[in-house]
Parts: sequence; structure tokens; C-alpha cells
Amino acid sequence: MTKLLEEALSALARLSEQDQDAMAALIMEELVSEERWSEAFAKSQDQLSQLADDAIEEFRKGRTKPWNL
Repeated sequence: MTKLLEEALSALARLSEQDQDAMAALIMEELVSEERWSEAFAKSQDQLSQLADDAIEEFRKGRTKPWNL
């Protein structure tokens, strides 16, 4: 466990039980969300690779325009 995580857990331990539960729910929600995102990203690699190949082909054929911000 990192020092920062230990400090965070120590600070959380000083909160009321209700606030601890609320923070725990937020942390768990974030962890689940991160896991879903990681899985979705991993599953999309073939599609992302194909999109990149398509974009390169469009560029080579002169079908792209500079994007000026």
C-alpha cells in the first residue's frame, strides 16, 4: 500500500460511519467504472486499429484537410 493511500485511509477512518460508507461507495463505484472502461478499451483494439488504418489511407489519398484550431 502506498503512503498516500495510507494517509487517505487514515483520514477516512476519522469520519463518521455514515461518511465512511458514503466515501466507500464512491470509491467502489469508481473502481467498477475503471474496470468497465479498461475492458471496453481492451476489446476495442481491433476496431481502433482498423479506424487508424482507414485514416492513414484517407490521408494518403489526399482526402483529408488540416484541422486548424
